[in-house]
Amino acid sequence: MGLISCLNMLNRTGANVALLDCLSPMWSDVAWNKTRHGQGHFPKTKIPKPQVLQGVPRQFSRYGLPFNAVKESLRSIYPVPDLVLLTCSMTYWYPGVLSMASLVKEIWPDMPVALGGVYATLCSRHARDLNAFDLVVQGPLEDPCNWERVWELLSAPAPSIPSDREEDFEQKEFFPAEFSVILGSRGCPFSCDYCASSCLYPRFKQRSFRKIWQEVSTQLENNISDFVFYDDALLLYPENWLLPLLERFSGMQNTIRLHAPNALHVRYLTPDICKMFFEAGLKTIRLGLESADFENRPDSKLTREEWDYGLRNLFDAGFCPEQIGAYILFGLPEQDPDNIANAIQFAHDCGVRPHLAYYSPIPGSKLFPKAVENSPYPIAEEPLFQNRAIWPCYPGGFSWEEHAKWQGLLKKA
Repeated sequence: MGLISCLNMLNRTGANVALLDCLSPMWSDVAWNKTRHGQGHFPKTKIPKPQVLQGVPRQFSRYGLPFNAVKESLRSIYPVPDLVLLTCSMTYWYPGVLSMASLVKEIWPDMPVALGGVYATLCSRHARDLNAFDLVVQGPLEDPCNWERVWELLSAPAPSIPSDREEDFEQKEFFPAEFSVILGSRGCPFSCDYCASSCLYPRFKQRSFRKIWQEVSTQLENNISDFVFYDDALLLYPENWLLPLLERFSGMQNTIRLHAPNALHVRYLTPDICKMFFEAGLKTIRLGLESADFENRPDSKLTREEWDYGLRNLFDAGFCPEQIGAYILFGLPEQDPDNIANAIQFAHDCGVRPHLAYYSPIPGSKLFPKAVENSPYPIAEEPLFQNRAIWPCYPGGFSWEEHAKWQGLLKKA
């Protein structure tokens, strides 16, 4: 969504833009794993592990389109672009964007390459030290300094930044035909210790209902059935845009499906909101349980009374236990494994499915210094060790034996 926003900003200033999405299932000549409601596994190709990860008992893979397909797609672009923009979401995905930068330079040796996104923002020094990018954009493109620097790469004077740039999330043809994303806000007013949302978007800003419904209407006309909420704080100030949107969706359960994979704040699940979610066709619900030790939580977002209140309202509205999952934090520095096990059992007892939210040490978050102290890996120097898949702060790190143990607890009836 961030990259699409950047493309729209540039397009509105007169630039011609194109998106090469290496995770898109819409390529007719590339075999793709079967998906359900737009959700499924990306195809992957096993590649050699970086030297620093040799001791981790997991395979290393490149996800998405085959390398040669991407290479040929780049070669076929006409006219040759003046600038290539790359984005990288997870900090530990940087080998992928490094490989792409190398491929771009192989095809067009003099092509300027700019890197933005989460990795560029949170690990800007590391990204610059790779010496693979002509520009590392730290923070949003609408920042005047970033905007000027991007146009400097083109040796062109920077046009005025579009005045309604924060409304600029038009999806157009960029998303696959199977699903679409609804993004009603950027940022989050909460400051959870394990999260770096405030580093990425310091201000919580909601968009207008008019703009959101305009985008949704276009997708409905294109026969999109699945819509995914991507907001970090979906339930805050719902009267501004969420409730009007749910009212428009009401009665469309047979034609659309709504999904909320980001953890909902349970305390805001009132009877009215739960009823409207149900009538609008919400099918996937994830709740931010995080811990069943309500007296010693890693945040202050939820009490036991609020949990019971929100969950009861969901059930009363008509939702089934199979639709509701509870995220439980796993692998925090100095976390007691019994705390995780108790939370899993608590979720089972409440009639919802537990899901482990594996901790990734995020530079800029309040908990990162403690993660640096407790991890056996040099996570501050090497982003590859920030990968949640290696359990960087779990005692002993990842092992298949421990993985099987926790999966067994998750499946316990």
